[in-house]
Amino acid sequence: MVLQAEPTRSAATTENGHDWHRIFESLPDEHDYVVDHVEGRLPQGLAGTLYRNGPGINEVGGKPFAHLFDGHGMISQFVLDGEGLHYRNRFVQTPKYKRERNASDAQVVGFGQQRPGGVLRNALRRPGAGNAANTSVTMHGDNLLALWEAGRPWALDPDTLETRGEHDFGGALKAAYAFSAHPKYDPRTGEMFNFGVAYGPRTKIRCYRIEPGGRLHHLQPVQLPWPVMNHDFALTAEHLVFVIDPIVASIGRVVMGLQSFGESLRWDASKPTLVVLVPRDGGKPRVVETSPFFHFHVNNAFEDGGDTVVDLVRYDDYSIGSNSLREFRTGGFDEPAALWRLRVKPAGEIESHVLCPLQAEFPQHDWRRTTMGHRYSYLAGGREHAITSGIVKVDHDSESWSVHDFGQGQVAGEPIFVPRSADSGEDDGWLLTVVYSAAEHRSRLVVLDARDVEADALAVAHLRHHVPLGFHGTWTSRVAATA
Repeated sequence: MVLQAEPTRSAATTENGHDWHRIFESLPDEHDYVVDHVEGRLPQGLAGTLYRNGPGINEVGGKPFAHLFDGHGMISQFVLDGEGLHYRNRFVQTPKYKRERNASDAQVVGFGQQRPGGVLRNALRRPGAGNAANTSVTMHGDNLLALWEAGRPWALDPDTLETRGEHDFGGALKAAYAFSAHPKYDPRTGEMFNFGVAYGPRTKIRCYRIEPGGRLHHLQPVQLPWPVMNHDFALTAEHLVFVIDPIVASIGRVVMGLQSFGESLRWDASKPTLVVLVPRDGGKPRVVETSPFFHFHVNNAFEDGGDTVVDLVRYDDYSIGSNSLREFRTGGFDEPAALWRLRVKPAGEIESHVLCPLQAEFPQHDWRRTTMGHRYSYLAGGREHAITSGIVKVDHDSESWSVHDFGQGQVAGEPIFVPRSADSGEDDGWLLTVVYSAAEHRSRLVVLDARDVEADALAVAHLRHHVPLGFHGTWTSRVAATA
């Protein structure tokens, strides 16, 4: 069915009393097995590896972390070889993980976590020291990179998931430099672009271009008028596109150890949201103002004549940061969010409108269309029963949307689109998502036909355990070794 009404607010528990918040319970054990409970049939043409990253352990010493973003990074690997499915998970062996896995309390300063002991134990700590490597994951060369916000990537073996160590791109990425969790690839050139926010007397965005062979180049940095948190960006054929919201950090209080970075963030509606267009060829950035809003994730962006178009999931403000992300074990995650489109005009004005009003997050598209116009977007959302109980497909040409609803007590993760072949149509492929069942306290990999998301799943592969709520993932046609 096609849903075209505002979703209702969900309750914490299903009618059978099963609490979906149990998805945040830790999975301390590492697994390695063939998934032998599969309903339906895994498509024969679906061969490759899905990697997902997220906090696998959400407490230390039996006490929950103060913020969802501080859990220890755990990589889940789903290997599809054309005949079956193999699952493996491993923790990224960061200093934070090694120090805290058997500790009685927090040992490092994280995004929202302070160490016990007051100011003296929290002042003058380098943000990268709290690198949890828990946010996203990408393949680059022969490394699988686990990504975080305020530090360098961590390299893993893409087969065994063994941690190789911090990755510095041959020394070009210094220890103090951040490397965001959302790199973008230009499908025409094979280049990877990314950024990192640098805090100091003036806040700036460091921009990077990485050649397919791995050489990192520093582009001209962008000066910002105030210290902000920024999670994502978009890439067009001409620009790196940053949408900078007025979520302002009190860096002085962080440096003095009075607050964690997350605690220091405050919403300032007196400031505008800025759209910053950074030319890929090194020209002067262009800054355009619009009314304030908040976002985590950008889907895609492209040039349309003289306009720059960018799609993102928009919130009214940063209330999610002071509510659900801190109270993640009981929070409602009901802050309004929907897919919007911004159009930056040559004269400097910004036009914006809602693309789909359904509650949704984790936007995705066919990555072959990155930097170009796209017809379809895919999101976790359409909420009627839980935080993201379904998968939403948005058709921008027909201005319509459809939903695969998994039902009450189900939590669907970010959908990853996999094309049927290199030259297949934009929606001719599959959507892969990891779905949690509160009633079973177990997760499963679900394969949907991207052309018809409302249809029954093509395959449902049931894991032997749950997978804690993850953030982001990636797909590669490379079939990882499982032996």
